Amino acid sequence: MVEVRVAFTIDSLKLGGAERVLLQWARWCRQEGWKVLVVTRRASDFDAYPLPEGIERVVEPSLSVHLGWLGWFAFPWRVFALRQLLRRHRIDLAVGVTTLPAVKLLLATVGLSIRTVVSERNYPAAKHLSLPWRWLRRLTYPWADLHLIQTRKTGVWLRQHCAVHRQQLFPNSVTWPLPDREPVLEPDEFIAPSQPLILAAGTKADQKGFDRLMPVFADLGRRDPDLHLALLGLAPGNYHGLDQQTWLRQLLGHDSGLQERLLMPGVSGSMARWYARATVFVLPSRYEGFPNVLLEAMAAGCACIASDCLTGPSDLILHGENGLLMAPQATSNDWAVAIAGLLADPDQCLRLGEQASRVRERYDAACLRAEFLEALLQLCHG
Repeated sequence: MVEVRVAFTIDSLKLGGAERVLLQWARWCRQEGWKVLVVTRRASDFDAYPLPEGIERVVEPSLSVHLGWLGWFAFPWRVFALRQLLRRHRIDLAVGVTTLPAVKLLLATVGLSIRTVVSERNYPAAKHLSLPWRWLRRLTYPWADLHLIQTRKTGVWLRQHCAVHRQQLFPNSVTWPLPDREPVLEPDEFIAPSQPLILAAGTKADQKGFDRLMPVFADLGRRDPDLHLALLGLAPGNYHGLDQQTWLRQLLGHDSGLQERLLMPGVSGSMARWYARATVFVLPSRYEGFPNVLLEAMAAGCACIASDCLTGPSDLILHGENGLLMAPQATSNDWAVAIAGLLADPDQCLRLGEQASRVRERYDAACLRAEFLEALLQLCHG
């Protein structure tokens, strides 16, 4: 068995798809007998996931008070600190997950014999970066030995705008059955078994288009007094300066009945129970990479409706066969009509859900694990 020393870098282990994917990759490497290091900028206070057994976690050194005053201009110090950390642990290969950690990693490894891999987790054109970060991305991305891309459209964009040619298509995987973890939220504690449920999930309300669902639910909820809408994953309080739950409730309006049936219980580690309970799963995102939550919902056999944004949902859903795709310019009325159609047709929900569940085989974690490890080994011995 070949021992490889591999590091994964990301901002934090907060709740999110990128963080879960990184930990899955780290687990695969550890199962192969490699030494695995997870490097984050933020401390464990931000963690939403437990660290897999046998994996070491290191937090980048924090800035001194004086350096902290420099703001963006302290970035070279962060790069140097990461470089020293990687050298101290004698890393052979490093994987940067999401844009900013990837840029920092590529700068930190200049001149070192460390192979580098970059993984963008959203469609890059849809992510709003400041000019310095856009310039640094354009400068550094061609330096990576490999880019793991989730969709072909992302690969095309990176080739055209960042001169990235060393690419490998590598979508997210799904493990079935879906595991439970803390915190466990039981759907039956929030909604009666006989009541229909529209389910959506995500941590970023704007990206996931949850605001788009408010007029849709207002329309459908007034027609059916039993209908509920559950938005899972939104933590209470401010997220980047916005109280997402308060914002959405304001958009919904003052109807007390609707407000009671809009469920936002927060973060749930028991998503399989919610997928099983959902009548319809919806993903009205403005942009995506390769949506884990949609992949999971389909694996669970949900009848799914998703926005046909530039990348992601159309890689999973064949319209009318295993789910429904809504045009990016679809109106609230269009969404209401589509969702109402499924709510009124249990047979169609069952048919779409049965076809959707086939993603379990197509994106099986065991198959993708072998492909992932082979790609990394080729870099190490190439």
